Amino acid sequence: MSATQDLEDLPGVGPATADKLQDNGYDSYQSIAVASPSELSNQADVGESSASDIINAARDAADIGGFETGTSVLERREEIGKLQWLIPEIDEMLAGGVETQSITEVYGEFGSGKSQITHQLAVNVQLQGTEGGLHGRCIFIDTEDTFRPERIDEMVRGLDDEILESEIDYRDIEGELGDEETMEALVDDFLAKIHVAKAFNSNHQILLAEKSLEIAKEHEDDEYPVRLLCVDSLTAHFRAEYVGRGELANRQQKLNKHLHSLDRVGNLYNASVLVTNQVQSNPDAFFGDPTKPIGGNILGHKSTFRMYLKKSKGNKRIVKLVDAPNLADGESVMRVENEGIKPE
Repeated sequence: MSATQDLEDLPGVGPATADKLQDNGYDSYQSIAVASPSELSNQADVGESSASDIINAARDAADIGGFETGTSVLERREEIGKLQWLIPEIDEMLAGGVETQSITEVYGEFGSGKSQITHQLAVNVQLQGTEGGLHGRCIFIDTEDTFRPERIDEMVRGLDDEILESEIDYRDIEGELGDEETMEALVDDFLAKIHVAKAFNSNHQILLAEKSLEIAKEHEDDEYPVRLLCVDSLTAHFRAEYVGRGELANRQQKLNKHLHSLDRVGNLYNASVLVTNQVQSNPDAFFGDPTKPIGGNILGHKSTFRMYLKKSKGNKRIVKLVDAPNLADGESVMRVENEGIKPE
C-alpha cells in the first residue's frame, strides 16, 4: 500500500488532499502528528477545523501526543546520538557531543570560527560511531556563501591517520593512506554525502528547510541517512530583510516557523540540527561581554544548546556553553588550523 493510500485512511483525507500532503512533505502519520493546524491548513488547502481532526487522528494512529512515564522518556533518549567535535575537552563539556533531535546554536562575531565548525561537523558526522561520528550524511543550507569544498578537503586530510585508514577500508576505496589518488577518492566520497544549497533570501531559506525533509526521507533507509542539518547562518537574511521595530514581529514569526521546520527534520529523522548565529552590540551591558546573539527569545527558547565562540590569541578560540537543559555552563579552548578544528 502506498503512502498516499495510507493517508487516505485518515478522516477527511481524500485522494486530492493526500497528494497535497505528500507534495509538502507530510507523507507519514508521524509527520502530520507534529504539525500545527494552521500550517497543515495552508499547505493542504483544508479548513483549520478539518486540519485539527486530521492531526488528532494521525496522533492516535502514530501514538503521539499523550503522556508517558519518565522511564519511557529515558528509554527513548537512549536512541539519541552524539556527534563529536573530536576535541576531548569540548566533547566532555557537551557530555559526548552534539545531540540528535535537538537544535544547537553556535554564535559569535565575524571570524570567530562558526563556519569552521559547520564544515568540521559535516565531515565528522560521516565517521563511524566508533570514531565519534553518526555514520550519516549532511544537509548544508548556506546563506552567506560560506561553504567551501576545498575546506572539506583539508579537514578530511587532517583527520587522524587511524580514522583515515578506517574510513578508506570501510568505504572500499582502493589504495593506501598517503597515496594521492586514494586521498582524492576519499575526499570525493565525503563531499558526495554533503548536500549543499545556497539560500538567496529568507523565503528561499524557509523553502530549503522544508525541502530538506524530502532529502532526509529519500535517504532514510540508506547506509548513510541524514544525521546533520547545518544552517550557516540562520539569521543573516532575516536581519537584512526585516529592518526596524515595525518589522520585528513579522521577522520573529517567520523565524519561529523556520525553526520549527528545522526541528521537525531533527525529530523525525534523528538528526542533529546545527545553526550558526550572528551577534549584535548590547549598549546596556556595563560589565562583561557587550555582544548578544540575534533572534531574541524565539531563538533562545527554541535552541536546546547555545554555544558562544570568542576570539583569543592567534588561532585559538574560546568555546562557551551558555545554555543547556541538563548540563552545567562550561568553557573550553580549541584551535582553528588548516587541517580543521583541533584541541588546544
